[in-house]
Amino acid sequence: MELIGSLTSPYVRKVRIVLAEKNIPYQFTVDPPFGPDNQVAKVNPLGKVPALITDDGQVLFDSRLLAEYLDGMDAPALIPVSGWARWRAKRWEVLADGISDACAAIFLERKRPAAQQSPEWIERQQKKIELGLQVAAHELGEKPWCEGTSITLADIALGCALDYLSFRFPHDNWRELFPNLAGLADKLVQRQSFIQTAPKD
Repeated sequence: MELIGSLTSPYVRKVRIVLAEKNIPYQFTVDPPFGPDNQVAKVNPLGKVPALITDDGQVLFDSRLLAEYLDGMDAPALIPVSGWARWRAKRWEVLADGISDACAAIFLERKRPAAQQSPEWIERQQKKIELGLQVAAHELGEKPWCEGTSITLADIALGCALDYLSFRFPHDNWRELFPNLAGLADKLVQRQSFIQTAPKD
């Protein structure tokens, strides 16, 4: 199978980590959607990454869909099979992706000419990040993992969001404000799946 994505997207990284944790072989094609010659729209009509071309030629896109599809392929399972454990893990993923969404929105807004930037828009996104981190820190508490007794998609998604926040805004003080989130992030970045997929421009 072929995964199309970028080296900075937290959504692409989430899927790459799922692939690595489950030892699923794949080809990775780097094609940033904002690149001048990108071909992403030929695969995903929405022009977004990640996109996955399966071995039988099916095309899937959106990181949440891809993570669920891949988790059904091989052990170990990264999404609880059923019940509230499953929905809590998926809720963690949505929360983490929302934090990443707000980070990306600020980053792109600040790339616009200064006169065209909206301070109100940036402030709104920053509030989403702040509230998202507060909820994540509260719900993680003193637990070693977001859901259950080992790594799940919840931890992967949150780890990607936290790393992306540090990558785009290295002077943000979230680590001091939320030491339990920092502890989880530090544990995750020691895993080979995270080391191999660290974001880079």
